[in-house]
Amino acid sequence: MNGSDHEVQPGAQEAPGTALSFEEALARLEQAVVRLESGELTLEQALAAYEEGVRMARVCASRLQQAEARLAVLTEQEGRLMLQPHEGPGPRANG
Repeated sequence: MNGSDHEVQPGAQEAPGTALSFEEALARLEQAVVRLESGELTLEQALAAYEEGVRMARVCASRLQQAEARLAVLTEQEGRLMLQPHEGPGPRANG
């Protein structure tokens, strides 16, 4: 078996405007990792799988950032629960 039936085509990336969910991107990332770890890929196939993995890792990171931006932190103030927007890690520069 040469692995070509599972080959990731270099041009087979998402079309602009087509958004993958975090779960879809993570599944594709995991598939790329499994293919790379199989040791059965040609150099070109391995490079294509690696590129796909990098793209999917970036999509996952973006989706996580989007989710973090939507988080609300529950805090207790004056005996009542209040919703406060999550400000994220680290200080932000105001420009």
